[in-house]
Amino acid sequence: MTDLTNLLQLVFAGLGTGGIYALVAVGFNIIFKSTGALNFAQGEWVMMGGMFAAFALHSQDMPVWTACLLAICAVAIVGYASDFIVVRRLRDRSALTITLISVGLAIASKSLVMLTLGKNPQGYPGFSGNAMVNFLGAGISIQTLWILAITVVLMVATHLFFAHTRYGIAMRAAAANPDAAALVGISNTRIIALSFTIAALFGGLAGAIITPLTLMSYDNGTIIGFKGFSAAMLGGLGNLYGAAAGGIVLGLLESLAGGYISSQFKDAVAFFLLLAVLVLRPQGMFGRADVTKV
Repeated sequence: MTDLTNLLQLVFAGLGTGGIYALVAVGFNIIFKSTGALNFAQGEWVMMGGMFAAFALHSQDMPVWTACLLAICAVAIVGYASDFIVVRRLRDRSALTITLISVGLAIASKSLVMLTLGKNPQGYPGFSGNAMVNFLGAGISIQTLWILAITVVLMVATHLFFAHTRYGIAMRAAAANPDAAALVGISNTRIIALSFTIAALFGGLAGAIITPLTLMSYDNGTIIGFKGFSAAMLGGLGNLYGAAAGGIVLGLLESLAGGYISSQFKDAVAFFLLLAVLVLRPQGMFGRADVTKV
């Protein structure tokens, strides 16, 4: 394998993984923009998307597309239920309280999947089976191309939703100034419920499309969530477009580090990157530093 072929394979692998991190980071940002909280259950929703799809495919003998769509819908329902059953009942819905509650939701989600679906890693064929395409000598999985295409389409759809739909504009208004939004009839309760549902949908989708490339297990959610959080911080927490860029950058760096340095160093990239961002540029690549008068 030539150096160029090896580089191309690493780049495409990084782009595919980066697309998943971008979707997870967008999920973090959607809830952060509406509540100011960090949702540490986001990674578990990714895990649930993959595990639910595998269960539907293997136990019910469903087509891959059908199993994935059902899994995404199921995880979206879990996100809505998390708000309806837990978050909405809180007397103090401050950012800190919701953040702490999300840790409990993450633990509960992991335990529920472990008890109901088991501990064994699960996987299934990609949308085009295990087909590969040759590009300049590099073998690229068709599933990686599916991931890239779905990520691009979803990011465009997200932009259109927030820029041109009634609910999207309402979510932006509530995020910018909740009190002013409430005065014009925008329900903060509904906005939070919608944000949890959309974030869970992003997580479930990410899990459903990445599982054909890497087996999914009940304990994968934590590390996936951390990497998505690192991508969100890298791009600028609260910036949806920065989240996409941060995910792609993290995926590429992780893939190149694993290929040229050591596969054991691969998972450490997110930790070092997050530490560097927090120290050198806390607002991220596309975020703006807050300015306050003293």
